[in-house]
Amino acid sequence: MARTAVLGLPRVGPDRELKFALEAFWAGRIGTEELHDTARELRRSNWERAAGIDVIPSSDFSFYDHVLDTAHGLGVVDGDYFAHARGTATRPPLEMTKWFDTNYHYLVPELRAEQAFTLHPEHWIGPLEEAAALGIKTRPVVLGPYSFLSLAKGAKPELHALIPVYTQLLHELAQAGATEVQLDEPCLALDGVPAAYAEVFAELNAAPIDIALATYFAPADPLVFTLPAAEIHLDLVRAPEQLAPALEAVQGRLSLGVIDGRNVWAADLDLALDRIDAAVAALGSERVTIAPSCSLLHVPYSAARETNIDPEIRPWLAFADEKLQELTTLKAALHGDRDTLLEPARDISSARRTSTLTNDPAVRSRAGALTAADYERDTRFPERHAAQRARTPLPELPTTTIGSFPQTPEIRAARRELRGEAYERFMRGQIAEVISHQEAVGLDVLVHGEPERNDMVEYFGERLSGFVFSQFGWVQSYGSRCVKPPILYGDVSRPAPMTVRWWQHAQSLTVKPVKGMLTGPVTILQWSFVRDDQPRAETCTQIALAIQDEVRDLEAAGCFAIQVDEAALREGLPLRRAEQDSYVRWAVDAFRLTVAAARADTQVHTHMCYSEFNEMMEHIVRLDADVLSIEASRSDMEVLDAFAAGLEYPNEIGPGIYDIHSPRIPSTDELERLLELAERRIPRERLWANPDCGLKTRGWNEVRPALTNLVAAARRRRAAVRV
Repeated sequence: MARTAVLGLPRVGPDRELKFALEAFWAGRIGTEELHDTARELRRSNWERAAGIDVIPSSDFSFYDHVLDTAHGLGVVDGDYFAHARGTATRPPLEMTKWFDTNYHYLVPELRAEQAFTLHPEHWIGPLEEAAALGIKTRPVVLGPYSFLSLAKGAKPELHALIPVYTQLLHELAQAGATEVQLDEPCLALDGVPAAYAEVFAELNAAPIDIALATYFAPADPLVFTLPAAEIHLDLVRAPEQLAPALEAVQGRLSLGVIDGRNVWAADLDLALDRIDAAVAALGSERVTIAPSCSLLHVPYSAARETNIDPEIRPWLAFADEKLQELTTLKAALHGDRDTLLEPARDISSARRTSTLTNDPAVRSRAGALTAADYERDTRFPERHAAQRARTPLPELPTTTIGSFPQTPEIRAARRELRGEAYERFMRGQIAEVISHQEAVGLDVLVHGEPERNDMVEYFGERLSGFVFSQFGWVQSYGSRCVKPPILYGDVSRPAPMTVRWWQHAQSLTVKPVKGMLTGPVTILQWSFVRDDQPRAETCTQIALAIQDEVRDLEAAGCFAIQVDEAALREGLPLRRAEQDSYVRWAVDAFRLTVAAARADTQVHTHMCYSEFNEMMEHIVRLDADVLSIEASRSDMEVLDAFAAGLEYPNEIGPGIYDIHSPRIPSTDELERLLELAERRIPRERLWANPDCGLKTRGWNEVRPALTNLVAAARRRRAAVRV
């Protein structure tokens, strides 16, 4: 008989229990034992939530990041676990980047020449034994050797160098009672898988434990189908086309990822059963596993709690709990009365498909009338640069920030509790304080600080049509950082201005330019749970037109610099090269459409989060933003190599020199060194000095001295001999 399995579960807690425990631990309010008590309770709760599933994961929980856990377990990092994640006063944290094309961030292990690997198996064996003591049999989840090396940086050894430590881990898991292990190898879905992986896997497969080899996010390399794994998992949501060749080649069980582990819509169970039926016909039911496409880390816990969502839309949603129920329904329907079992799901799909809530004829007409000219600014960058400098002269190495300032408990409380004039008065006061602080520090281009914004995507989604919002829909972004993505269910438009009055107040308080701060269409798309009933490019175009309306209104109000953040543009890049060009073209087009109406003397900024730009530099140039800011400090400015070699980036760029994801306060000397490294790659006249990202998660006791040092470093470089 077919079985059900789940590759991983959410880990922050349904009410963000892990977040609050971590932050209390870091602040010294609780001790190690209390932190571990919270972790044990979250693990127990997860295992009980998955009680109806045949194969339940363990060691998918993490205090910060599963890649860091693997590095720690293999002896690549040692000492204080959180020091590698958050840094110390004397040592920066590990570099952080996006986990494939998701909004989850992982910490990048740094490998040394002659790297030694030493097994510390507690991360995997501890939860296995913990679950067993509760009477729950689990399958440990282990990040595989190929993916670990692929995701690391530094002096990488040959893949064979990891065989001894992984073999030892598999033996120790077997001795601890595991009969099966889930070996996650998502990098086997990327281009360029070496043929040598077959030899490596054969050696690992000799261990006395069944290996369930898991790939996801893209079609697996055909080599995967030939491996003698006890089970191979495929993501059939992202890549359904791989099912047919897999059925002809797999030797063991086939795990069918037919439930979307990355989005929140109730599944089309008939479509899922079509794929399951094909697998059962080819392999027999005993060789089939029914599973989500990937770990459920990327979705919230339970849609049943969301009583504030429109009752017409609410049944369309499936969070982790509902996805587990979909798995059990599929298993039952495989051998039971399908019409009876699937009738509720079919009714939901039909209601969503025919709902008038998803379709706005005016939005579709406006998007359908677009021409090529609607995506172009009227002048090229050299002319725009001259017009902008004439309108607002700035010094060399202008200093600015990315947008947000610390979101204090008082600000969060005001957003929750104040209304009307009291709310307006409080927020205007907060903006005045932020302007005052920036002027005191000496920044050149200011921001209003965004005290009124709960989140850079949620804030805009709340003011656009086509979105609904969950109350408890938190997912982990990194460490204790959680986000609550908007749910984009229908056509998008902007009923009224969203930011103009806050910008006008901020600009009235200073003679220095204040940036208008907007979130770009691709980032709103990527950081939302997006409708899956039309192409993402169509949805993104609708968002671009809505944000374009805000650009026009800011400019009409007198705004000189408008920042349209595209923090997530790179993360949406498909993992396979053959699919990348199409995505980047429509994504860049969406940004260009958003800002196309801006005048020559309006300075358009954008910002991008941790990214590798080499493979898409041609498209980054085509963005044609006047100023591009990027996160660069953790890479020691190496990310700028892509902007200085080959296709040289022609516009202005602000490489982040202050790492805001760590509580460290960088010294002036450290920041000046990073600016000097930047100048070795980009001429000073095209450089800006700014933090890596927004400052909302930091405290004022960190932000004030860090920005003071940043301004001092920029002034030193202005006075220094050019590199």
